[in-house]
Amino acid sequence: MRNFAQLIKTLDSTNKTTVKVQALTDYFLKADDADKVWTIAILSHRRPPRPVNTTLLRTWASELANIPLWLFEESYHIVGDLAETIALVIPAADQSSDKSLTDFLQEMIALKKKTDEEKRAYLCENWSVLNYYERFVFTKLITGGFRIGVSQKLMTRALAKATEIDEDILAYKLMGNWDPNKITFQQLVLEENESDYLSKPYPFYLAYAIEGEVSDLGDIQEWSAEHKWDGIRSQVILRNNELFVWSRGEELVTDKYPEFEKFIRVIPNGTVIDGEILPFPNGAIGTFNDLQTRIGRKNVTAALLKKVPVILKAYDILEWEGEDIRQLPFVERREILEHLFKNVTEQNQNAVTEHSQSGVTERSRSEDTERSRNEVTEPSRSDVPLHLSKTMYFNSWEEMAEERDRSREMHSEGLMLKSKDSPYLVGRKKGDWWKWKVDPLTIDAVLTYAMRGHGRRSNLFTDYTFALWKDNEEGEKELVTFAKAYSGLTDAEFRKLDAWIKKNTLERFGPVRSVTPHHVFEIAFEGIALSKRHKSGVATRFPRMLRWRKDKNIHEANTLDDLKNLIPQ
Repeated sequence: MRNFAQLIKTLDSTNKTTVKVQALTDYFLKADDADKVWTIAILSHRRPPRPVNTTLLRTWASELANIPLWLFEESYHIVGDLAETIALVIPAADQSSDKSLTDFLQEMIALKKKTDEEKRAYLCENWSVLNYYERFVFTKLITGGFRIGVSQKLMTRALAKATEIDEDILAYKLMGNWDPNKITFQQLVLEENESDYLSKPYPFYLAYAIEGEVSDLGDIQEWSAEHKWDGIRSQVILRNNELFVWSRGEELVTDKYPEFEKFIRVIPNGTVIDGEILPFPNGAIGTFNDLQTRIGRKNVTAALLKKVPVILKAYDILEWEGEDIRQLPFVERREILEHLFKNVTEQNQNAVTEHSQSGVTERSRSEDTERSRNEVTEPSRSDVPLHLSKTMYFNSWEEMAEERDRSREMHSEGLMLKSKDSPYLVGRKKGDWWKWKVDPLTIDAVLTYAMRGHGRRSNLFTDYTFALWKDNEEGEKELVTFAKAYSGLTDAEFRKLDAWIKKNTLERFGPVRSVTPHHVFEIAFEGIALSKRHKSGVATRFPRMLRWRKDKNIHEANTLDDLKNLIPQ
């Protein structure tokens, strides 16, 4: 634990990639194998479940620190991080622990099933004997909110330096549904075990946004384009007559999309498709808000499947007939994908014909028998939810720009541009793939609430809630909240606004302050949809502050009706 805490301290104290990579490399060279596995797991977001809720953590920490809970809460609001607050308020210990990172994590896993009194005793014992930074890391692990400025790609780079295993091979090895409590470092990193690769996806290839003029990419004849669909990026894997569906966040979500079980009947083994899971209500692409009704559901009911079915919009094919084909040029991979899609379509058509002919035979027997049978008939193979993302070619960048302008009516976010000869690479790379998103939607809104930020902004009010005008039942105008945003301003603007908020607070609701309506901001967002979950009746996607409209007073801000008029028809 001592070495791991020192590693986190080093990583947390620098923004230099080279320093972080070297610190991780040194750690992987000297840590024992069990701790290496858990470190890989923690830095790739495979943390054990939280054994204690934060309410109990705050209560017990304030008791151990011998301060009233209200003072702890005020300190927490100032510091902005629970683990750091606990590490600061509990008296410091001179010694450090000899237990390993693995020992602590196994104890935390076992702690989940213990009584509250046993949990309290365990936490107080360790809080009292750990030094400041060890206590901070220990509590971070307890809360399950362990976030540090290290990407999985950076961690993989360091592991490659320490093991002399190719970085791309390691990225592939670390994908999938492995359990750090059940796998050894030898099995995870060093061994080659073919059976382990049955369900493994490939590392996703990600694109950078175009920053300058799109024409800077050169000859348009070297580029293809397709719409950038707004859903869940995923890989669908067919191997050994089994189906596996992975999200880009490396979450196995096969059970969330039972529609895809139909792929087993029409897609051959040894196939991996890269695509986007999209909502498809009423036979058309829906909004991300529609898809959110499926995300996170433990049980996908028949009613939900009927209301919000999904499709896979296929972009690319990464494995074909059991062979990794990522190094083939994009146009060749597309030919294979289009061939596969054509075969699936033909099988669907055959299924439609068979189903139709069967229906005619049944009707000739008895109308009553037909009605009875139709009530229990399973969906035919004709509704296999595989769609192909159309590849487009243009003669000029102006033609491509016109297609980009149609994105919102297509329910897409813009265009993806792909070099025709590009291989399928690992992670975010510049050069071959680019995303050219449409300009965001914007609205002018009034600042109404504020909260302190996190991390380096924990001492400033930087998280804001915004509102728009609406006529109430008495015909008077009132402000209705519709979105929260915490990015888009400069540090100087944040500091200036923070000072104003502290002088113009109307009420306090725990960490939240309501403020005098005075400031107008232009809010940008990527998408918009009607929503029953929001007071405004509207949900916006990725809202952020585009600029501080000091030239406007609050009565010039937009209305809720203005916002609703932006919803695609």
